[in-house]
Amino acid sequence: MAHRLTASAIHWKFPDHNITTLENEITLFEPGPVPTQAEIDGYIVEYETHLKATEYMGKREKEYPSIDDVTVALAEKEEGDSTMWDEITAKRQAIKVKYPKG
Repeated sequence: MAHRLTASAIHWKFPDHNITTLENEITLFEPGPVPTQAEIDGYIVEYETHLKATEYMGKREKEYPSIDDVTVALAEKEEGDSTMWDEITAKRQAIKVKYPKG
């Protein structure tokens, strides 16, 4: 039975290919040739490594201040009131500590 991440790993590795999978088995791979199982196993390892290395990004994004808040904070800072900017900066730093890279 194919690894549960086969389809995701193949689509990640070959984003410009026309690929169809059924139950994690490749049924269409254009342009070919279809990768060997050893190659697929390598792609799965790469993909799992990529997921682990970038997991923090999604977690940070959910908690970061909105772009609207950042824009307002910058405008207020430019006008002489850095209160909101200082709060946003502190919040971002706390989130970076909470979800460190890799």
